[in-house]
Amino acid sequence: MKIFITLLMMFAMASGNGTVETAFYNFNVQNIDGEEVSLSEYKGKVVLVVNVASKCGYTPQYEGLQNIYEAHKDDGLIILGFPANNFNGQEPGSDEEIKQFCTLEYGVDFPMFSKVSVKGEDQAELFKYLTSQSNPDFEGEIKWNFEKFLIDKNGSLQRRFRSGVKPESEELLSALEKELAK
Repeated sequence: MKIFITLLMMFAMASGNGTVETAFYNFNVQNIDGEEVSLSEYKGKVVLVVNVASKCGYTPQYEGLQNIYEAHKDDGLIILGFPANNFNGQEPGSDEEIKQFCTLEYGVDFPMFSKVSVKGEDQAELFKYLTSQSNPDFEGEIKWNFEKFLIDKNGSLQRRFRSGVKPESEELLSALEKELAK
């Protein structure tokens, strides 16, 4: 009986850790060109998930996101941009219009995805997952555009940054570089 209980506990702990660490990779999302993408493509990478908008006071953060992507993509960083129109209608365009804006205005070449809802009844499953995860910063619903979720190489949420934290800030860069060094 002791062996059975011990094995049961070991199995529960192992499957619990596996679920937490790999849940991020279980999502499929639609890229800005309408193609389905499995987040499992990013296993082994440090991922920064950002909800973005084209007509927001934080929109210039696209430049910082592109800069850190260019500086660290060869080190294993991937940035995933998810346009959302949840905050004062600041992302009204179609996917094609958003793609054109990001490319022409900011030279964005990190992966962009189809517009999603990041809060409310129609919240995308990925963002339900991300906002439910405990982390050292905070959890709960997204308050505005350009919130950032830092995912480690195992698919676990490590940090979350509010909109006011710029991509090239010391706070975000040090957390990012710490994860890349692992």
